[in-house]
Formats: sequence, C-alpha cells, structure tokens
Amino acid sequence: MYRFAAVFIMIILSALPLPSVAEDESLCAPFRNGVVDYALVSKMLEAAKDGHLYRIRATNSRIGFCVDSLIGTIESEFRGFRGGLALRHEVWGDASQMMVMIDADSLETDASFIKNMLKSEQFFNTEQFPKVLFVSTGLIWDSDTTASLFGNLSMHGVTRPVRFSVELTNVIGDRANHEQEIIVTATAQIRRSDFGMGALSMVVSDWVRLCMHVNALRYENPV
Repeated sequence: MYRFAAVFIMIILSALPLPSVAEDESLCAPFRNGVVDYALVSKMLEAAKDGHLYRIRATNSRIGFCVDSLIGTIESEFRGFRGGLALRHEVWGDASQMMVMIDADSLETDASFIKNMLKSEQFFNTEQFPKVLFVSTGLIWDSDTTASLFGNLSMHGVTRPVRFSVELTNVIGDRANHEQEIIVTATAQIRRSDFGMGALSMVVSDWVRLCMHVNALRYENPV
C-alpha cells in the first residue's frame, strides 16, 4: 500500500508544470518589491526567458574599490553581492542591462582598523545603509567587446549617475547563441563626496576607483 501511495504521489508531481521564469521567485529577488523599477526587472526576466540572462557567480567574481591616501593606496573588496546581466552586443546591443546588489557590511581590507573606519558613520555607515545598488540605464558599444555602461549607483543613502568602462573579456561556449559563461570587467571613477562621504578629506583622496571583475553563468530557463 505504501509503495502504491508513493508511486501515486510521484505521478501527480510529474504532472505538475515546472515553474516558469516569471514564477521563479529567486530570479532577480534582490531587485523586486519596489527596489528597482519593475519595468527594468521585467526586462531581465524577459532576457531569462529567452536564455540571454547571466547570473553573477560571487565565488568567481570580484567587486571592490581603491583610493589613494597618505598611508598609500587603500584597496577593499566586497565579499557579498548578487546580480545579473543581459550584456551581449549581438543579442541586446545598446539595450543591454546590468544590476548588482552589494552587501556593504561584507567589505574587507588588509587592515582591520581601516575596515572598521570604512564601515563607520564617516564613510559607508553600513549599519544604516547596508546595501549598495547599481542599476544600468544605458549602454553604448564601442566594439563587440567594449562599451560605456551608464547607470545609477546608490550608496550611503545617495543615488548618483556613473559611467563604467566595460570589456567583455571572455566567452565560453560552442556557438554564438549558446555561451554558458561570460567574464566582464568594468571600471569607473567617482567622487566619494558626491555620496556624502567627505570625511578625512586631508588624508584620503576624494577620487575613488570602482572595479568589477564579473564571472556570470547563463541562467537556464526551467520551462
């Protein structure tokens, strides 16, 4: 009887439809519920439906920044982040899209006193502003692999437009429509004072270089 019940349950489960892209709640989860304009989230979901969305693999990616100071160049990384991109010249062209959500408290540096200072109210104030968000607003391709990526960067309670220089450095796959993995590097220069982080201006440069080396895996539509 138990074996019959188990088989019956398996038959019922096999008849149930697999979740579609729109039903996959984990997809674009950090950007839903009003965090990002739903039209942009829908665009990413549409890319996923077509097999052109790539999800960032945090274990193989690096996101951080460096800034000059009187004690030398300070380099920091964020260990926690999520996001995705529809960033291929031959598919999306100038309509390419990228979204990244960063856990500000995951910031790491070589020196603990610098890490604590950067997380403090003088700079990121990670307790009050735990997330850093980048959402692209446009892209202009210079070639098949290089482009200028424009978007809005939100951190420390402030949102400002930024421009990243982007390079698609690697595509892994057999054919143009079947790449499984892409690697993208992106760099930008910002003023930290534009984001309300002007403390220690005599010690730390106002100019900060943002760097992303993103390894992203193509999202497989479960349908």
